[in-house]
This record gives sequence, structure tokens and C-alpha cells, in this order.
Amino acid sequence: MQKEENDVEEDKQLQAAEKQLKNKRELLEYVMHTVDLSRDLSDEELLSLIDAGICEQLGKSYISIREKLRLRTEIFNSIRRLDILQELVEDASISEIMVNGEKHIFIEQNGRIRKWERSFDSKQKLEEVVQQIVAGSNRMINESSPIVDARLPDGSRVNIVLPPVALEGPIVTIRKFPEEALTMQKLVSLGALTEEAADFLKKLVAAGYNIFISGGTGSGKTTFLNALSNDIPKDERIITIEDSAELQIRSIPNLVRLEVRNANVEGKNEVSIRDLIKSSLRMRPDGRIIKKRRFKV
Repeated sequence: MQKEENDVEEDKQLQAAEKQLKNKRELLEYVMHTVDLSRDLSDEELLSLIDAGICEQLGKSYISIREKLRLRTEIFNSIRRLDILQELVEDASISEIMVNGEKHIFIEQNGRIRKWERSFDSKQKLEEVVQQIVAGSNRMINESSPIVDARLPDGSRVNIVLPPVALEGPIVTIRKFPEEALTMQKLVSLGALTEEAADFLKKLVAAGYNIFISGGTGSGKTTFLNALSNDIPKDERIITIEDSAELQIRSIPNLVRLEVRNANVEGKNEVSIRDLIKSSLRMRPDGRIIKKRRFKV
């Protein structure tokens, strides 16, 4: 008896999910046919079109206010943002997003990894999101160049791998950074290093010593470097050089940020770490140069 009730409940949930997906697809199709692609619509205009679509397409059937708001947000995110990933990007409690093809999404939340219950509607939609992320960082990715590092507008680091290298479909890994950068005092309170070590490092930074930070993926190199940067004298001119911009140095007003550029499809127009170092020496780096790069294994 219990099994039959569970089966009935699962059928209801499946039917509800299918109806939600059908409504979303119909509404998205309506909006895309209504949008004037020759105009650069503002967010407010796009939201007005979505609201009109909800009334036109779904007005004849009962839909709760909550469902309408959900559809409104999802359609907007699908067109202007990162589709279903936008919800995860905006959640401050999530530190990492791992997309293993269109059907499998995992998240790290509060230090624990779990599978997310949602997935992309199609592989094509995931591919569109990938191209949107890459274009926003002025990078390029395709089958001939299937691996790229990029970043989101909020500074989150993104690594993308496409087929044929990735066998299960596009792989997207997003490493988010805390809204408030960790300080040395916070690291001490967390037990990451001792008070004596923090004081010693502070003196080294203030004196301008060369400091080399290394470690494995996710070990906290960027976080530690950001914390160290708070002890740089405020009157110095700082130049950062990165293969993918991630540093969050906020305490230095005279700051120059440089990022490498990969070669185009013809193998030209590359700007390497070496090129940026040479150029930085002509930018009056009377303070210091901070270089950060990931070494390939």
C-alpha cells in the first residue's frame, strides 16, 4: 500500500515537472519570437516582454503567483544571464559549481559537495552558456581549442573543457570567491597560521621581500595572497600579472591589473606572461610586481 502511494506521488511530481518544463519552453519561444533583435533591449524592457508572454501564453490556465515569478526569473536568466547556473552564482553559501554535462551538476556548499537537483534543458543550452561565459572574458573555445580559463563579472574563476576531450559533454567548473576577502587576522583565528607567522610575513611584505607562494588546486594560494596584499603600503604602485584574473587587491589605489591573452584561431595575437612582465617594467613599478599563474602538470 505504501509503495503504491509513493508511486502515485512520484507520478504527480513527474507530471508537475514536465508541465513546468513545457510552460518554460512555450514562454521562452514566445519571448524569442517577440524580441526585436535589431534593438538593444534594456533589462526592464525584456522583463516587460516576459510578463506579456506570461499573460498571452499562460493566461488561460491557472498558475500561481509563485510559479509566475519563478518562470519570469528563469526566462530572464536564460536570455540575459547563465540560465539555471545564475541561481547558484548568486548564492553566497556556494563556493564551487561543477557541471558534468547538461544532466549532472554538483555544488560545494558550506564545505560539503552534493548533487544539485536541477539540470539544463538541453545540451545546446549548456553550450550557449559556455559561449556566453567565454565571450565575456574575451576568450574563445571550440573543438580545435577545447580548453579555456575564463572568469565571470563578479571575479569567479571558470574552467571549461569541451568534447571531444570531455567525453560526457561540456565540463564547467566555477570557483567562487567570498564577498569579503579573508584577512591575516581571520586566517589566524581560523588556525590557518600562527600569530607569530602572521607578524613575520607582515614585516616581509612591508619590507618588499620576494615571496613565493605555491600549492595544489584549492589549497588557498589566491586567498592567502589576497590576505598578504593588505599589508602592502598604500602609497606604492602595484602591478598584477595573471593568466586568469582572480586577485582581489582592494587596499591599493594605484593598482594596474594585467591579464594574458591567448592566441586566436590563426595562432596570432597572443600576449604571454613574458610579454606582460617586459611591459610592466616600463610602467614605473616603484612598488612591486605581483605575478600569479597556474603551472601545467
